Order: sequence, then C-alpha cells, then structure tokens
Amino acid sequence: MQFIDTHTHLYLEDFDHDRHEMINRAMDRGITRFLLPNIDQISVEPLVNLCKNYPANCFPMLGLHPTSVKEDWQTQLSYLKNQLDNHPERYIAIGEIGLDFYWDMSYAKQQFEALRMQFDWAKEIYKPVAIHTREAFQEMLSEIEKAQNGKLKGVLHCFTGTLEEAKKAIDLGFYLGIGGVITYKKSKLPEIVKHLPIERLILETDAPFLPPVPYRGKRNESAYLFETAVKLAAILEIELDKLAKITTQNANELFNLPTK
Repeated sequence: MQFIDTHTHLYLEDFDHDRHEMINRAMDRGITRFLLPNIDQISVEPLVNLCKNYPANCFPMLGLHPTSVKEDWQTQLSYLKNQLDNHPERYIAIGEIGLDFYWDMSYAKQQFEALRMQFDWAKEIYKPVAIHTREAFQEMLSEIEKAQNGKLKGVLHCFTGTLEEAKKAIDLGFYLGIGGVITYKKSKLPEIVKHLPIERLILETDAPFLPPVPYRGKRNESAYLFETAVKLAAILEIELDKLAKITTQNANELFNLPTK
C-alpha cells in the first residue's frame, strides 16, 4: 500500500535538523513519493537540491506563491521562467501559484497578472498547475474558466470550498487536494467529499503546515498523510488500500510521474 504526498514543503528550514529521518518515517508508513511546490526565487535552490538527493522520491514544481507577489514580482517571475526554460524536463508542474486575499490586498492586481502568466507557462509546456486559493475562490474559478482552452489542468490544493465550488472545479478539469483539514472537528469537508468522485481526489499534507488530528499544534510532516488517508477512507466507506490505489493513480496521471 503506497501513497503520494502531492503537496509538501520538505525543503523548508523547519526540517533542517531531521529531514532524512522525517522522510524515512513517511516511507515507513507507505508514503513513498513527495511532490514539492515552490514558493519564490529563494526556495528554488533548496527544493532542487532535495530532489537531487532523493531522485526516486522527491519531484519539484516551479512557481511563484501568491503571497510572494510583491513589488519585485516581475523580477521573480523572470528568474523562474529562465529556470523553467533551461530545465523544462525537471519540473513536474507549475506551482504553487494562485490568489490569496487573506493577509493583504495591496498586490491583488499583480496576483492576477502573475497567475495568468503562469497559467500560460503551464499550457505552453503541457504541465499541470498546483493552485493555492485563500479568500478568493470565486475569483479563482473565474480565472480558470477564462484560461481553460483544453490544455489547462491541475489541482486546487488544500481544498476547503463548498460542494458547488468543488463540482465547478471538477467540471473545469481539475482535481482537489485533500489534506489534514478533513480531520478537524469543525470541518465541513467530510460532508462535501461524500458527493465527489474519488477519481478526482488526491492526498496532501502541506507540511509543515496544517497538521491533521491528533497532531494539531505540532509541525506537520509527510508521515501524517496516513491519518488523512484513514479519515478519507472512513468517510467514503472504502478500504484503505483501495483509497491508496486510486489516489496514487490519480496523482500519477495528473503529474505524469515516472513509472517505477
């Protein structure tokens, strides 16, 4: 029984003191592949280095996180585009990109521009996108709909929207990333995912953020994907090994991961 953590930031300094042990803990629980979204220009080097150290297990994405869209956003995108042009085969997706209006609206216009540019990158080289959305879900669905020409595909990472929004995203050709939030007592996700096709769900941790129960308040890590998987299997009333098989197949297909 094997799982894929489709969204995890294992290259961050949060894991500097025990990264190897942390990865081994995940592997011991059947989580054998880790998909790593980028944040900004500075995070590219540690991300790529980690993937070089674990070439069979860690796979990099490249993108500019919406909360990193600041006054230098064009410089950041220019650097990332250069990286992509020089190593298009290296990156499995364009991500993490998106819209985030929770903390700051100062660069909302620039977030839209950056998102559209990165959508274009993805369509040009037939790569999926990993999308971060916070306090901007309707705006994001509108952007996806406008950009969708049959070549745009991807995942709405850490999905916490409504059933209507979930169905709209799936109709637009997207997958939904299910993480630790589904284990939270006040989460509405359990009732929503019951009505969604499992063929459009993939698993993630967003480590070191958003740990599942019973690890809330602690650093999240990829090994804790297991708790999310157990919860989702129980909600869908299917065996855990079936959930593992289907969600792993979904991730492999979306990200075109190499077969072992």
